[in-house]
Amino acid sequence: MGFGLFVPEFRSEFGMSTSTIGAVSSLGFFGFFLGLLLAQALLTRSGPKLPVLAGLVAATVGMGIVSQAPNVIVLALGVFIAASSAGLAWTPFNDAVHRKVTEPDRPTALSVISTGTGLGIVFAGIAALAMVMGGLSWRASWTFFAGASALALLGNWLALRRVEKAPDDRHGNGWRDLLHIRSLPIFVIGFVFGTTTAIYISFAADHMVTAGGVAGFRIGATPALVFIGYGLFGLAGLLTGRIKAIIGLSALLRLLMLAGALSVMLVAFAPGTWAGLILSAGLQGVYLMMISAILAFWSERLFPELPSLSFTAALLAAAAGNVLGPAIAGVLSDTLGAEAMFLLASVPPLATALLLRDRHAQEQPAHAAQMRQ
Repeated sequence: MGFGLFVPEFRSEFGMSTSTIGAVSSLGFFGFFLGLLLAQALLTRSGPKLPVLAGLVAATVGMGIVSQAPNVIVLALGVFIAASSAGLAWTPFNDAVHRKVTEPDRPTALSVISTGTGLGIVFAGIAALAMVMGGLSWRASWTFFAGASALALLGNWLALRRVEKAPDDRHGNGWRDLLHIRSLPIFVIGFVFGTTTAIYISFAADHMVTAGGVAGFRIGATPALVFIGYGLFGLAGLLTGRIKAIIGLSALLRLLMLAGALSVMLVAFAPGTWAGLILSAGLQGVYLMMISAILAFWSERLFPELPSLSFTAALLAAAAGNVLGPAIAGVLSDTLGAEAMFLLASVPPLATALLLRDRHAQEQPAHAAQMRQ
Protein backbone atom coordinates (compact mmCIF):
# COMPACT_ATOMS: atom_id res chain seq x y z
CA MET A 1 0.00 0.00 0.00
CA GLY A 2 2.92 2.30 0.66
CA PHE A 3 4.04 1.76 -2.92
CA GLY A 4 0.63 2.86 -4.24
CA LEU A 5 0.67 5.88 -1.94
CA PHE A 6 3.95 7.11 -3.47
CA VAL A 7 3.49 6.08 -7.12
CA PRO A 8 3.50 9.72 -8.37
CA GLU A 9 6.87 10.31 -6.66
CA PHE A 10 8.29 7.02 -7.95
CA ARG A 11 7.03 7.78 -11.47
CA SER A 12 8.76 11.16 -11.40
CA GLU A 13 11.97 9.98 -9.70
CA PHE A 14 12.59 6.87 -11.79
CA GLY A 15 10.74 7.65 -15.05
CA MET A 16 8.34 4.71 -14.64
CA SER A 17 5.63 3.95 -17.18
CA THR A 18 2.22 2.69 -16.07
CA SER A 19 3.16 -0.82 -17.20
CA THR A 20 6.34 -0.68 -15.11
CA ILE A 21 4.35 0.53 -12.11
CA GLY A 22 2.01 -2.44 -12.55
CA ALA A 23 4.95 -4.85 -12.82
CA VAL A 24 6.64 -3.56 -9.64
CA SER A 25 3.34 -3.67 -7.76
CA SER A 26 2.70 -7.24 -8.93
CA LEU A 27 6.23 -8.21 -7.85
CA GLY A 28 5.48 -6.83 -4.39
CA PHE A 29 2.28 -8.85 -4.19
CA PHE A 30 4.23 -11.91 -5.31
CA GLY A 31 6.38 -11.34 -2.23
CA PHE A 32 3.13 -11.39 -0.23
CA PHE A 33 2.20 -14.69 -1.91
CA LEU A 34 5.53 -16.31 -1.05
CA GLY A 35 5.36 -14.91 2.48
CA LEU A 36 2.05 -16.71 3.02
CA LEU A 37 3.61 -20.04 2.05
CA LEU A 38 6.70 -19.49 4.20
CA ALA A 39 4.56 -18.40 7.17
CA GLN A 40 2.62 -21.65 7.10
CA ALA A 41 5.83 -23.69 7.09
CA LEU A 42 7.29 -21.68 9.99
CA LEU A 43 4.03 -21.85 11.92
CA THR A 44 3.89 -25.63 11.66
CA ARG A 45 7.50 -25.92 12.77
CA SER A 46 7.69 -23.40 15.61
CA GLY A 47 4.38 -21.62 16.23
CA PRO A 48 3.20 -18.07 15.39
CA LYS A 49 6.01 -16.08 16.99
CA LEU A 50 8.72 -16.82 14.39
CA PRO A 51 6.73 -15.98 11.20
CA VAL A 52 5.32 -12.79 12.74
CA LEU A 53 8.74 -11.56 13.83
CA ALA A 54 10.29 -12.63 10.51
CA GLY A 55 7.61 -10.60 8.74
CA LEU A 56 8.40 -7.49 10.74
CA VAL A 57 12.10 -7.91 10.06
CA ALA A 58 11.27 -8.13 6.34
CA ALA A 59 9.13 -4.99 6.60
CA THR A 60 11.88 -3.04 8.32
CA VAL A 61 14.59 -4.16 5.90
CA GLY A 62 12.44 -3.79 2.79
CA MET A 63 11.23 -0.29 3.60
CA GLY A 64 14.76 0.71 4.51
CA ILE A 65 15.91 -0.46 1.05
CA VAL A 66 13.11 1.54 -0.63
CA SER A 67 14.15 4.67 1.27
CA GLN A 68 17.64 4.45 -0.26
CA ALA A 69 16.76 3.06 -3.71
CA PRO A 70 18.90 4.59 -6.50
CA ASN A 71 16.95 2.96 -9.37
CA VAL A 72 13.86 0.94 -10.27
CA ILE A 73 15.56 -2.43 -9.74
CA VAL A 74 16.52 -1.67 -6.13
CA LEU A 75 13.11 -0.09 -5.56
CA ALA A 76 11.41 -3.28 -6.79
CA LEU A 77 13.62 -5.39 -4.54
CA GLY A 78 12.70 -3.30 -1.49
CA VAL A 79 8.98 -3.45 -2.36
CA PHE A 80 9.22 -7.23 -2.80
CA ILE A 81 10.88 -7.76 0.61
CA ALA A 82 8.61 -5.31 2.41
CA ALA A 83 5.44 -6.79 0.92
CA SER A 84 6.43 -10.31 1.97
CA SER A 85 6.02 -9.12 5.55
CA ALA A 86 2.22 -9.11 5.30
CA GLY A 87 2.21 -12.72 4.14
CA LEU A 88 4.56 -13.76 6.94
CA ALA A 89 2.88 -11.88 9.78
CA TRP A 90 -0.85 -12.01 9.07
CA THR A 91 -2.08 -15.61 9.02
CA PRO A 92 -0.30 -16.85 12.18
CA PHE A 93 -2.65 -14.69 14.21
CA ASN A 94 -5.56 -16.91 13.12
CA ASP A 95 -3.80 -19.81 14.82
CA ALA A 96 -3.09 -17.77 17.95
CA VAL A 97 -6.68 -16.49 18.15
CA HIS A 98 -8.10 -20.00 17.65
CA ARG A 99 -6.20 -21.26 20.70
CA LYS A 100 -6.30 -18.17 22.94
CA VAL A 101 -9.78 -16.67 22.31
CA THR A 102 -13.13 -18.33 23.02
CA GLU A 103 -15.29 -19.23 20.00
CA PRO A 104 -17.98 -16.50 20.42
CA ASP A 105 -15.30 -13.78 20.52
CA ARG A 106 -13.18 -15.02 17.61
CA PRO A 107 -14.95 -13.12 14.77
CA THR A 108 -14.49 -9.86 16.68
CA ALA A 109 -10.85 -10.62 17.50
CA LEU A 110 -10.06 -11.54 13.90
CA SER A 111 -11.88 -8.43 12.62
CA VAL A 112 -9.80 -6.24 14.96
CA ILE A 113 -6.56 -7.83 13.72
CA SER A 114 -7.48 -7.41 10.05
CA THR A 115 -8.77 -3.87 10.53
CA GLY A 116 -5.56 -2.79 12.26
CA THR A 117 -4.27 -2.23 8.74
CA GLY A 118 -6.66 0.73 8.51
CA LEU A 119 -4.81 2.63 11.22
CA GLY A 120 -1.51 1.93 9.48
CA ILE A 121 -2.89 3.35 6.24
CA VAL A 122 -4.12 6.48 8.02
CA PHE A 123 -0.74 7.10 9.65
CA ALA A 124 1.05 6.48 6.35
CA GLY A 125 -1.27 8.95 4.64
CA ILE A 126 -0.64 11.56 7.33
CA ALA A 127 3.12 11.04 6.94
CA ALA A 128 2.81 11.53 3.18
CA LEU A 129 0.68 14.64 3.66
CA ALA A 130 3.25 16.09 6.06
CA MET A 131 5.94 15.33 3.49
CA VAL A 132 4.10 17.28 0.79
CA MET A 133 3.14 20.21 3.00
CA GLY A 134 6.60 20.40 4.57
CA GLY A 135 8.52 19.96 1.33
CA LEU A 136 10.27 16.78 2.50
CA SER A 137 11.54 13.98 0.28
CA TRP A 138 9.56 10.75 -0.09
CA ARG A 139 12.71 9.05 1.20
CA ALA A 140 12.13 10.65 4.62
CA SER A 141 8.67 9.06 4.79
CA TRP A 142 10.03 5.62 4.00
CA THR A 143 12.76 6.01 6.62
CA PHE A 144 9.99 6.83 9.10
CA PHE A 145 8.03 3.74 7.97
CA ALA A 146 11.06 1.54 8.55
CA GLY A 147 11.45 2.95 12.06
CA ALA A 148 7.77 2.36 12.84
CA SER A 149 8.16 -1.23 11.65
CA ALA A 150 11.08 -1.73 14.01
CA LEU A 151 8.88 -0.58 16.90
CA ALA A 152 6.13 -2.99 15.78
CA LEU A 153 8.75 -5.74 15.79
CA LEU A 154 9.52 -5.00 19.44
CA GLY A 155 5.83 -4.83 20.38
CA ASN A 156 4.98 -8.15 18.75
CA TRP A 157 8.01 -9.83 20.30
CA LEU A 158 6.64 -8.84 23.70
CA ALA A 159 3.05 -9.82 22.85
CA LEU A 160 3.82 -13.28 21.45
CA ARG A 161 6.31 -14.54 24.02
CA ARG A 162 3.67 -16.72 25.70
CA VAL A 163 1.91 -18.04 22.59
CA GLU A 164 3.17 -21.58 22.28
CA LYS A 165 3.38 -23.87 19.27
CA ALA A 166 0.17 -25.69 18.38
CA PRO A 167 -0.03 -29.41 19.23
CA ASP A 168 1.38 -31.70 16.55
CA ASP A 169 -1.50 -34.17 16.66
CA ARG A 170 -3.84 -32.23 14.37
CA HIS A 171 -6.54 -34.14 12.57
CA GLY A 172 -6.85 -34.41 8.81
CA ASN A 173 -4.48 -34.14 5.89
CA GLY A 174 -3.78 -30.42 5.78
CA TRP A 175 -3.97 -28.98 2.30
CA ARG A 176 -5.99 -31.93 0.97
CA ASP A 177 -8.72 -31.27 3.55
CA LEU A 178 -9.25 -27.85 2.01
CA LEU A 179 -10.12 -29.35 -1.39
CA HIS A 180 -13.83 -29.41 -0.70
CA ILE A 181 -16.66 -28.03 -2.82
CA ARG A 182 -17.72 -25.80 0.06
CA SER A 183 -14.32 -24.10 -0.12
CA LEU A 184 -14.81 -22.85 -3.69
CA PRO A 185 -16.87 -19.71 -2.89
CA ILE A 186 -14.33 -18.37 -0.39
CA PHE A 187 -11.53 -18.86 -2.93
CA VAL A 188 -13.51 -17.11 -5.69
CA ILE A 189 -14.37 -14.23 -3.36
CA GLY A 190 -10.72 -14.02 -2.32
CA PHE A 191 -9.43 -13.92 -5.91
CA VAL A 192 -11.88 -11.22 -7.05
CA PHE A 193 -11.20 -9.20 -3.90
CA GLY A 194 -7.44 -9.48 -4.37
CA THR A 195 -7.61 -8.39 -8.01
CA THR A 196 -9.79 -5.35 -7.32
CA THR A 197 -7.90 -4.07 -4.28
CA ALA A 198 -4.48 -4.47 -5.90
CA ILE A 199 -5.55 -2.46 -8.95
CA TYR A 200 -7.00 0.26 -6.74
CA ILE A 201 -3.95 0.43 -4.47
CA SER A 202 -1.58 0.58 -7.44
CA PHE A 203 -3.27 3.08 -9.73
CA ALA A 204 -6.19 5.01 -8.18
CA ALA A 205 -4.25 7.74 -6.39
CA ASP A 206 -1.90 8.24 -9.33
CA HIS A 207 -4.86 8.64 -11.71
CA MET A 208 -6.43 11.24 -9.42
CA VAL A 209 -3.15 13.17 -9.49
CA THR A 210 -3.17 13.01 -13.30
CA ALA A 211 -6.74 14.36 -13.26
CA GLY A 212 -5.53 17.45 -11.37
CA GLY A 213 -6.28 16.59 -7.75
CA VAL A 214 -9.01 18.26 -5.71
CA ALA A 215 -9.76 21.88 -4.94
CA GLY A 216 -8.02 23.47 -1.97
CA PHE A 217 -4.99 21.17 -1.82
CA ARG A 218 -1.78 20.80 -3.73
CA ILE A 219 -1.94 18.16 -6.43
CA GLY A 220 0.87 16.26 -4.71
CA ALA A 221 -1.29 15.86 -1.58
CA THR A 222 -3.96 13.87 -3.44
CA PRO A 223 -2.56 10.36 -2.74
CA ALA A 224 -2.27 11.17 0.96
CA LEU A 225 -5.91 12.29 1.06
CA VAL A 226 -6.99 9.12 -0.76
CA PHE A 227 -5.19 6.82 1.65
CA ILE A 228 -6.26 8.73 4.77
CA GLY A 229 -9.90 8.37 3.69
CA TYR A 230 -9.22 4.77 2.69
CA GLY A 231 -7.89 3.93 6.15
CA LEU A 232 -10.47 5.89 8.16
CA PHE A 233 -13.47 4.35 6.42
CA GLY A 234 -11.75 0.98 6.60
CA LEU A 235 -12.15 1.08 10.38
CA ALA A 236 -15.73 0.02 9.69
CA GLY A 237 -14.16 -3.41 9.45
CA LEU A 238 -14.40 -3.51 13.26
CA LEU A 239 -18.17 -3.91 12.81
CA THR A 240 -17.93 -6.78 10.32
CA GLY A 241 -18.93 -9.52 12.76
CA ARG A 242 -21.89 -7.54 14.10
CA ILE A 243 -23.22 -6.61 10.64
CA LYS A 244 -22.85 -10.19 9.46
CA ALA A 245 -24.88 -11.38 12.45
CA ILE A 246 -27.71 -8.97 11.52
CA ILE A 247 -27.99 -9.34 7.72
CA GLY A 248 -26.18 -12.62 7.05
CA LEU A 249 -22.93 -13.41 5.28
CA SER A 250 -24.25 -13.63 1.73
CA ALA A 251 -26.03 -10.25 1.89
CA LEU A 252 -22.94 -8.62 3.38
CA LEU A 253 -20.71 -10.09 0.66
CA ARG A 254 -23.02 -8.84 -2.09
CA LEU A 255 -23.03 -5.32 -0.64
CA LEU A 256 -19.25 -5.31 -0.31
CA MET A 257 -18.69 -6.51 -3.86
CA LEU A 258 -20.98 -3.72 -5.10
CA ALA A 259 -18.97 -1.27 -2.98
CA GLY A 260 -15.72 -2.49 -4.53
CA ALA A 261 -17.11 -2.16 -8.06
CA LEU A 262 -18.50 1.34 -7.45
CA SER A 263 -15.22 2.42 -5.88
CA VAL A 264 -13.17 1.76 -9.02
CA MET A 265 -15.93 3.16 -11.27
CA LEU A 266 -15.70 6.47 -9.40
CA VAL A 267 -11.97 6.64 -10.13
CA ALA A 268 -12.88 6.56 -13.83
CA PHE A 269 -15.86 8.93 -13.70
CA ALA A 270 -14.96 11.49 -10.99
CA PRO A 271 -11.21 11.43 -10.30
CA GLY A 272 -10.80 15.19 -9.81
CA THR A 273 -13.65 15.90 -7.37
CA TRP A 274 -13.95 15.79 -3.60
CA ALA A 275 -17.10 13.65 -3.84
CA GLY A 276 -15.35 11.17 -6.12
CA LEU A 277 -12.26 10.99 -3.92
CA ILE A 278 -14.10 10.54 -0.61
CA LEU A 279 -16.69 8.08 -1.91
CA SER A 280 -14.16 6.07 -3.88
CA ALA A 281 -11.58 5.87 -1.09
CA GLY A 282 -14.25 5.25 1.55
CA LEU A 283 -15.96 2.44 -0.32
CA GLN A 284 -12.64 0.82 -1.14
CA GLY A 285 -11.54 1.04 2.50
CA VAL A 286 -14.74 -0.63 3.71
CA TYR A 287 -14.40 -3.25 0.96
CA LEU A 288 -10.79 -4.04 1.84
CA MET A 289 -11.14 -4.26 5.62
CA MET A 290 -14.48 -6.03 5.78
CA ILE A 291 -13.59 -8.66 3.18
CA SER A 292 -10.27 -9.22 4.97
CA ALA A 293 -12.15 -9.81 8.22
CA ILE A 294 -14.67 -12.08 6.50
CA LEU A 295 -11.94 -14.24 4.98
CA ALA A 296 -10.42 -14.61 8.45
CA PHE A 297 -13.50 -15.76 10.33
CA TRP A 298 -15.19 -17.53 7.39
CA SER A 299 -12.16 -19.76 6.82
CA GLU A 300 -11.90 -20.41 10.57
CA ARG A 301 -15.57 -21.46 10.68
CA LEU A 302 -15.32 -23.72 7.60
CA PHE A 303 -12.18 -25.48 8.88
CA PRO A 304 -11.99 -24.99 12.68
CA GLU A 305 -9.32 -27.69 12.97
CA LEU A 306 -7.11 -25.84 10.46
CA PRO A 307 -7.55 -22.15 11.37
CA SER A 308 -4.26 -20.83 10.02
CA LEU A 309 -3.96 -23.14 7.01
CA SER A 310 -7.49 -22.41 5.79
CA PHE A 311 -6.93 -18.64 6.15
CA THR A 312 -3.62 -19.03 4.31
CA ALA A 313 -5.44 -20.78 1.45
CA ALA A 314 -8.04 -17.99 1.26
CA LEU A 315 -5.32 -15.35 1.23
CA LEU A 316 -3.34 -17.25 -1.41
CA ALA A 317 -6.40 -16.92 -3.65
CA ALA A 318 -6.45 -13.18 -2.88
CA ALA A 319 -2.69 -12.93 -3.45
CA ALA A 320 -3.05 -14.60 -6.85
CA GLY A 321 -5.46 -11.81 -7.79
CA ASN A 322 -3.03 -9.29 -6.27
CA VAL A 323 -0.24 -10.54 -8.52
CA LEU A 324 -2.23 -10.71 -11.76
CA GLY A 325 -4.34 -7.56 -11.34
CA PRO A 326 -1.75 -4.74 -11.44
CA ALA A 327 0.38 -6.33 -14.19
CA ILE A 328 -2.61 -6.76 -16.50
CA ALA A 329 -4.14 -3.41 -15.52
CA GLY A 330 -0.89 -1.58 -16.25
CA VAL A 331 -0.78 -2.94 -19.79
CA LEU A 332 -4.49 -2.20 -20.33
CA SER A 333 -4.02 1.36 -19.07
CA ASP A 334 -1.19 1.99 -21.52
CA THR A 335 -3.16 0.52 -24.44
CA LEU A 336 -6.82 1.43 -23.73
CA GLY A 337 -6.48 4.34 -21.32
CA ALA A 338 -6.86 4.57 -17.55
CA GLU A 339 -10.63 5.16 -17.60
CA ALA A 340 -11.30 2.01 -19.62
CA MET A 341 -8.98 0.03 -17.38
CA PHE A 342 -10.82 1.08 -14.20
CA LEU A 343 -14.19 0.29 -15.75
CA LEU A 344 -12.97 -3.17 -16.73
CA ALA A 345 -11.66 -3.64 -13.18
CA SER A 346 -15.18 -3.07 -11.83
CA VAL A 347 -16.60 -6.01 -13.80
CA PRO A 348 -15.36 -8.94 -11.62
CA PRO A 349 -16.76 -7.65 -8.29
CA LEU A 350 -19.98 -6.53 -9.98
CA ALA A 351 -20.44 -9.96 -11.59
CA THR A 352 -19.68 -11.66 -8.27
CA ALA A 353 -22.32 -9.58 -6.50
CA LEU A 354 -24.91 -10.51 -9.13
CA LEU A 355 -24.08 -14.23 -9.21
CA LEU A 356 -23.60 -14.85 -5.48
CA ARG A 357 -26.35 -16.91 -3.84
CA ASP A 358 -27.11 -17.68 -0.21
CA ARG A 359 -26.03 -21.30 -0.60
CA HIS A 360 -22.52 -20.14 -1.61
CA ALA A 361 -21.86 -18.34 1.70
CA GLN A 362 -22.14 -21.23 4.15
CA GLU A 363 -20.19 -21.20 7.43
CA GLN A 364 -20.82 -24.80 8.42
CA PRO A 365 -17.62 -26.87 8.83
CA ALA A 366 -16.89 -28.61 5.54
CA HIS A 367 -16.16 -31.99 7.12
CA ALA A 368 -19.54 -31.97 8.95
CA ALA A 369 -21.40 -31.43 5.70
CA GLN A 370 -19.38 -34.16 4.04
CA MET A 371 -20.23 -36.62 6.84
CA ARG A 372 -23.96 -36.00 6.40
CA GLN A 373 -23.67 -36.44 2.65
